[in-house]
Amino acid sequence: MDEEIRPLTVGEWMLTLLVLAIPLVNIVMYLYWAFASTGNLNRRRFCQASLLWFLILVGFGILFAILAGMGTFLIER
Repeated sequence: MDEEIRPLTVGEWMLTLLVLAIPLVNIVMYLYWAFASTGNLNRRRFCQASLLWFLILVGFGILFAILAGMGTFLIER
């Protein structure tokens, strides 16, 4: 089976999750695995989806901070 599309084994997933649990290393590996043109497709898609969720949550956090700041500003007036 082609290395790029074969399912990852349980051990490979455990290693992937272990690497992604290490601070700072996880950011580099998420970006590498998400945007590398080679490597396992399942891991690539997982990292892409995780980064997309991260961006969505950051967007909601920024929106919440703006709305909370506006609310605080209006209450003080």
